[in-house]
Amino acid sequence: MAEESSEIQSNQEIVQAHEPNNEEINRSVSNGGDSSMKMEGTRETCRPYSRIEPQPTKGEVWVWYVYELCSYFVHTVLIPIVFSLIIGQIVDSPTEPLRGWNKSAKGLACKIDEMELYERLTHRSVSIGNSKVSPLEWTSISWGIGLILASPALRFVSTNLDHGQNQVVIAGAATAIGAFFCLPVGFFKVTWIFPLYVAPIVVAITVSTASHTRHHGLMIQGFTGPSLQRHQFPNRRGVSSRLSLNATGVGCLGSAVIVAFVYYMLRIQDIFTGLWVVSIFSGLIWLAGIVHVFTLRPGATITSPLPKDHFLSIFKSHHGLGTLIVVGLSSFTSMCIFTGGVLFLVGELCLKPVFLLYFWLIYFIFPSVSLPMLQSVQLILKTNAVKMHLLGLILSLVTSGIGFQFRKDNWERHYILIFSALQSTSTGVMHAFARVLLMDCSPAGKEGAFATWFSWVKMAGTCIGFAVASGAAAGNVGTSFGIAFCTAAVAMVISIYGNISDVAGAVAAGLISEEGEMVSSPIANGSDHSNSINNDDDENAKKEAVPVGEEAA
Repeated sequence: MAEESSEIQSNQEIVQAHEPNNEEINRSVSNGGDSSMKMEGTRETCRPYSRIEPQPTKGEVWVWYVYELCSYFVHTVLIPIVFSLIIGQIVDSPTEPLRGWNKSAKGLACKIDEMELYERLTHRSVSIGNSKVSPLEWTSISWGIGLILASPALRFVSTNLDHGQNQVVIAGAATAIGAFFCLPVGFFKVTWIFPLYVAPIVVAITVSTASHTRHHGLMIQGFTGPSLQRHQFPNRRGVSSRLSLNATGVGCLGSAVIVAFVYYMLRIQDIFTGLWVVSIFSGLIWLAGIVHVFTLRPGATITSPLPKDHFLSIFKSHHGLGTLIVVGLSSFTSMCIFTGGVLFLVGELCLKPVFLLYFWLIYFIFPSVSLPMLQSVQLILKTNAVKMHLLGLILSLVTSGIGFQFRKDNWERHYILIFSALQSTSTGVMHAFARVLLMDCSPAGKEGAFATWFSWVKMAGTCIGFAVASGAAAGNVGTSFGIAFCTAAVAMVISIYGNISDVAGAVAAGLISEEGEMVSSPIANGSDHSNSINNDDDENAKKEAVPVGEEAA
């Protein structure tokens, strides 16, 4: 985050090049005629949506970070932890297990309050017709209802984010509605009403995350221009990765604040009221992030009829669709490991509450340190978004594999903290580079459609991962970690053999021009700049080098 000022300054150098003279233009056209013919089909497809994005200001970038700070905790802490705990305080106290309150399933000594809290969360005490579910499962059901309700809105949201002038209204209304439904959760101490709270929050965070992700794609175009040549793609890669990693690190700090507040409220006498206060506080923090909507960029000007299947554009992109599948699987893996691990630490290892706080803080704070370091590693090794996302999957594979192997052992405290840091880095890397990869595959004017599907699929994967780990697998960490291991392995296979590529995806999306084509640069600081790139190696060698890729970032 401290390097943001230098980053913006470097990015200004990227987009400010000299005007091309006529000789350069003629040479570019003659050398790249065949390439231009190859790109014509793609350009024709994207032309109705083409526009030049102004370069983002420092304020716009920082406000974009602020929204991540004020919203990332919604799907990582508020829904799975806070609402589950609140429901657990409403249900009747469970009967004492045969082993007593002072022992876990492993026979370890436990505090009575801790075991009662665990039993409240996992005991099937919420009646649904003739069946019963646990508070954790009821939260999963409410989460799923929200995703179902959000599905019909995908078309409307994606179309209006990309084309129109209602971006501020859509994102602002979603944020305000979501924050509002965080406020009244303690008014009625009944479990049946919680889908009425959770479902609107899920719809709201899905829509607002889509708007936030679309904004990321437009800012990258503002920094690097609407189209680059293949050898210039490191420009986009460096800037996009830096923005996404910084935002993820900031978002994790917001989650750490909320989870620390949860721990404090669990220690007071009136836990229910305390958790209600956490929910209200979360809503207010989320609402504070509404300042982000005033920096949103309008939709593209339509010069031809908008296709009716605009919101399905991602399914026509091989790389976009592959990325979407990997996003769902990696989100499932992350939440399955986190939920299964927390339940194991509390219900079987009976760790002291203060140690659980250390575990949570390391899990949510460590990415703020590790992700910027990984950005430096990426620049040195010149790795792309696909390989970085694979790194996250590998880390999850290691965590879930080792956890499964030693599921019957009593884990040492220092190993728990080490793997907490490892898994938190994995989650952060997969979140950050999934966003980068998807925006690399999004054609100009379709960022909203791609971002909407990204947001919904990510929420769906997270919800299913939580449901699996807290439902049938609750109390069996081996099942949670085993399923997560297999899911991560499948995601890796798809990433490697599914022919997913950020560069190829950008070429297919029309974000990269073939060598020799003339490309235009964004409007920076209110001035119109042109950026000509030609294919003549001898000419390039004579010119002064312009910062690109790793140098620019």
